[in-house]
Amino acid sequence: MASRTFLAGPADWWRTAVVYQVYPRSFADANGDGIGDLKGIISRADYLKSLGVDAVWMSPFYPSELADGGYDVANYRDVDPKIGTLEEFDQLIHEFHERNIRVIVDIVPNHTSDQHPWFQEALASEPGSPARNRYIFRDGRGENGELPPSDLASHFSPLAWTRVPDGQWYMHLFAKEQPDLNWDLPEIREDFLKTLRFWSDRGVDGFRVDVAHALVKNLDPLPSRSGYTVDLIPEDGTDPLFDRDDLQEIYREWRAVFNEYDPPRIAVAESWVPHSRKFLYASPDSLGQVFNFDLVAAEWGAEDYKKVVDQNVEFERESGSSSTWVLSNHDIIRHATRLAFPRGLDQSAWYETKRFDPDVDVELGLRRALAGTLHILGLPGSTYIYQGEELGLPEVLDIPDEDMQDPTWERYGHKSKSRDGCRVPLPWTRSGSSFGFGSNGSHLPQPQWFGDYSVEAQDGVDGSTLELYREAIGLRNTLLGDNSFRWIRTDDSVLHYERNDGWQVITNFGDEPVAMPAGEVLICSAEHDGNELPGNATAWLKA
Repeated sequence: MASRTFLAGPADWWRTAVVYQVYPRSFADANGDGIGDLKGIISRADYLKSLGVDAVWMSPFYPSELADGGYDVANYRDVDPKIGTLEEFDQLIHEFHERNIRVIVDIVPNHTSDQHPWFQEALASEPGSPARNRYIFRDGRGENGELPPSDLASHFSPLAWTRVPDGQWYMHLFAKEQPDLNWDLPEIREDFLKTLRFWSDRGVDGFRVDVAHALVKNLDPLPSRSGYTVDLIPEDGTDPLFDRDDLQEIYREWRAVFNEYDPPRIAVAESWVPHSRKFLYASPDSLGQVFNFDLVAAEWGAEDYKKVVDQNVEFERESGSSSTWVLSNHDIIRHATRLAFPRGLDQSAWYETKRFDPDVDVELGLRRALAGTLHILGLPGSTYIYQGEELGLPEVLDIPDEDMQDPTWERYGHKSKSRDGCRVPLPWTRSGSSFGFGSNGSHLPQPQWFGDYSVEAQDGVDGSTLELYREAIGLRNTLLGDNSFRWIRTDDSVLHYERNDGWQVITNFGDEPVAMPAGEVLICSAEHDGNELPGNATAWLKA
């Protein structure tokens, strides 16, 4: 087994970290089977070191039938053989820790795969058995139980109940291959504590908690629901499915496990909840951090961005946590495309059909993406970047129907845009098989223009997106000091703020140039003459 390397403190490294998200199946393929793997990730460790990131967050790499991109987990304490082995995982931890890069892994506690041994045992057991009680099984309605137990929609299909051969139904808030666990059982809670220790003992530095707000449910009476927008969740902790106050007991137990280690393991919650409820997940005796997705939904403009920044800077001060700035991830349209949408376009409407492509100005989208990235990298808190955004990758819009893998594509009758567009494997070289991703193609087709965005095409090239990211993250590490923040200028098109020791960030959200403030320009997301800041651009200055 590879030697295990553990990184020492500081304990609060996560407060200002730049974290790079790796989607393992689409990052790098070392064995040429078209699927990214652990050896592929290890082979790119020096690349991630060159970016200057503090940590890598790895999306699920566990055994899975890929009903939902790996978020249907069949074994929480192993590696999918298609991706690697536990020994290779230990080697990955060692290689990244040797480069002073920490490792965060996904944990998926709301549901398992239908291939998990627990669920297979439940299917083989009688109704009312202890094996079935690990999940949420109920009798159906109607004369012969032929109707689902309640009118509950799934995130991925019209119905959140699936019937098994003996007539009972089980609940799944996501795909039918992802049965929800019964978190009322001490056995479930103890097993996940065991999983947290298993990975922490191997050197994992923290966890990203999938659907952290959904574990505890009130099923008396069985809930009915047709939608899942955040505005449907009450702010008093009484929703039957989400964000219940009972979660505090679970996450206090998790925090006790995290604090067994030195430095303590960290966790960040994926919780789509009202802003007033984020404290439940971000408090010091809970997970400690919660994702801030507010800018994902914001329109490009000074008004929306200022509102989001004000709210989250205040949240950071009140909660004792730190904000987590996000513009892209594996579930959303890459921001180099999203920020080119015409103003006022309902983004949810764009998802309604794969064929509806708005008038996307690729050049404008990239300019705004770079400006937005420099804007958030200067803010108090940590920043999460998604693989490929450092290359300026736009969304891949033309994946053939027959190549789609995202369950939303099938379950909505090909009327919902797939998330596969942001999961296409990365281009490492200008040409060759799968642009350097692997030696024998890739599990999702890459467009011909991918080579122009490749690492090879941008490495060492002045003005490239890749070099801008490297320079910005490196500068950020030298400029960080205290946690001070104040606005200098806010108007219809400009946001200008100051951090510690005179470090200033100015973003021009408009299309016309504005006067550049006095001071030394440290970095700018667009070419400038020193006197004016171009439209859709951000500059960092030292007063």
